[in-house]
Amino acid sequence: MSGLPGTPPDVSVVVPVYGCASCLEDLADRVGASLSGAGLSHELILVDDDSPDNAWRRICEISSRSDAVRGLRLSRNFGQHAAISAGLSRARGATVVVMDCDLQDVPEEIPALLAGLDGEHEIVLGQRVERQDSWLKRSGSRLFYRTLGWLTDTRYDASTANFGAYSRKVVDAMNGMPEMDRFLPLMARWTGFRTRAIPVSHGRRTEGQSSYSLRKLIQMATRIVLSFSDKPLRLVMSLAFALASVGVCIALFAMLRYLAGDIQVAGFTSILASVWLVGSFIMASLGVVGLYLGRIHYETKQRPAFIVWQDTWKDAA
Repeated sequence: MSGLPGTPPDVSVVVPVYGCASCLEDLADRVGASLSGAGLSHELILVDDDSPDNAWRRICEISSRSDAVRGLRLSRNFGQHAAISAGLSRARGATVVVMDCDLQDVPEEIPALLAGLDGEHEIVLGQRVERQDSWLKRSGSRLFYRTLGWLTDTRYDASTANFGAYSRKVVDAMNGMPEMDRFLPLMARWTGFRTRAIPVSHGRRTEGQSSYSLRKLIQMATRIVLSFSDKPLRLVMSLAFALASVGVCIALFAMLRYLAGDIQVAGFTSILASVWLVGSFIMASLGVVGLYLGRIHYETKQRPAFIVWQDTWKDAA
């Protein structure tokens, strides 16, 4: 059963595409078989985030053979979560599933995720109990999410990612968020709807490698923290109060030594060290404030988070 362009399907499956063109046909077949076997109509939305392997041609070929497949092509690389947002904005299903394109998110697990939407829970995340990644990748992921959770005052489970099922209420709420910096887990968490995680199998990567280098992870984490949390500002304030307390203690100690008649001329090294310490802290504080001002300037432009260049359904109409 497939969702025709004029008929809203039971399930929309949103997949950001980057660097896995050869996986797409297998992905479409397995998603279709999984949902058809569960008696559900569906649409598969493949969002080409300016993939370097000419994925758009493959998406157009698959879409031309199946009414259930819709391809969106972004005008440039806006990032994974912006591509997901583009798919969510076009999704018509009563339930939306988000998954990666590299088949590490196993399509056969989609019915289990959908079954977890029991009315009480509006978000069901796939928990990768046995991740098929290298030890370095798993360790890096745990460190990344632990640090991100500490800086945003949220709890993250490194075994979950974007793979999950979201009710229409959640999708509508996220579509209504106007910010340019998109990060699906935090946006979904902010809605406040009940969330559960269920164990799912995790596939091995069959093509290419992760596009998230250490530099890109740091850049993404910086944007997320500045967009979703004010904790860096609070940390700067806490450090300022700590330094002020140290300064008061030093001043009191010097006064007591003066009253006791033990007068010493401050040395050049201690003065220079103090100046460098205070100066560095001031510059760091200004830098943090500057980063926040930069994000505010970025948001006040009110530019779209993504631009859809081509749509296989509309272009074929």
